[in-house]
Amino acid sequence: MKLKEFLKDKRVLLLIVLVIASIGAISVLGIQQGLDLKGGSTIQIQLEKPVDTATMNTVTAVLDKRLNIFGVKDVKVYPSGNQNVIVEIAGVQPEEVAKIVGSNGKFEAKINNQTALVGSDITQVKTYQVTGTQWQVPFTVSLDGANRFAQVAKGQAGVPVEMYLDDELITSPELAEELANGNPSTDVMISGGAATKEEAQTEAKSVQTLLQSGALPVKVKIVGVSSVSADLGDQFINGALIAGLLALVVIAAIIILRYRTPILVVPIILTSIAELILVLGAAAVIHWNIDLAAIAGIIAAIGTGVDDQIIITDEVLKGFSEKKGKRRRLAGVRSQIKGAFFIIFAAAGTLIAAMLPLAYIGFSRGATGIGVLSGFAFTTVLGVLIGIFITRPVYAKFIEMILDK
Repeated sequence: MKLKEFLKDKRVLLLIVLVIASIGAISVLGIQQGLDLKGGSTIQIQLEKPVDTATMNTVTAVLDKRLNIFGVKDVKVYPSGNQNVIVEIAGVQPEEVAKIVGSNGKFEAKINNQTALVGSDITQVKTYQVTGTQWQVPFTVSLDGANRFAQVAKGQAGVPVEMYLDDELITSPELAEELANGNPSTDVMISGGAATKEEAQTEAKSVQTLLQSGALPVKVKIVGVSSVSADLGDQFINGALIAGLLALVVIAAIIILRYRTPILVVPIILTSIAELILVLGAAAVIHWNIDLAAIAGIIAAIGTGVDDQIIITDEVLKGFSEKKGKRRRLAGVRSQIKGAFFIIFAAAGTLIAAMLPLAYIGFSRGATGIGVLSGFAFTTVLGVLIGIFITRPVYAKFIEMILDK
């Protein structure tokens, strides 16, 4: 088989196009790194009781909204079972957002122990204001809320308006005379103070976020917090690169010792590199996090790929060792390749069947327990599928071309 014929093969052209497209996707979209690599925090939240899917969706939506309002850019909120929620935050220390995600967000304003406003009355929360160490969070309420407030506040000038957030007294300003005349007003304000200007800004921002995102449908509490240093991720990446290079050297040495033909190292190494690029390209397109578990899956997939390539090489060598005419020998080689692919597909099917339950349990459990291995299972399956349908057939053509002299 000549080089031109090899390059004209549809599967070869497909591989070239996909490799180029993957490199482009990685360059443009980038590879989304997990907390293991770029650092950040994981917060585990427990609900007071197991909830149904609809309630869990509401909880995760409110928490996600809170963190986005608070200004956290790279955040993931997802359920873990029916009573836990996992919050992953990149580049932010947990103490900065723990109060936000661990709070129910229940707002209530009372005058003489009578409820004048509740969180559902709020229609708009305006930007907080900080002057020195004092802060204010203005907001507007619905007309029904304003009427209720006016009725409770009528004739109560000078009486404290006690404003609670999660049953904790935030502020208790005296009721102004103009708000105690029985006329409804939709403009309300929460104010407070702190020891420093920075603390005042943090408090104001937290109150604004909780008011704007609304209350959670169930009570929650933080049961676990963990942080990962970005330095640890950098060290791991460097270590992984060194380990990868050493693995390539060891593979090359084994291939040379086994086949006594150094040129066979080239297609195996190139195929492994192509598989790595395709997996990373797919991860970039679907925004899949590459973390420690995913890296383990990539290594496992490439490892099975090397095994498959050795099987193909052995079968091709058997075909070329037969003392037949060139045409009959090529026919024998292709027959041997079909036999090799039968073994490869059977092995891949077994591996995928083993990974699917792990992936299912992982996705359903989130980031707790066995759930961390969902990335391993998904990446392994993705790598195996790329291998058996894209790179392995091209490798078979490649090795056939090299040995067909």
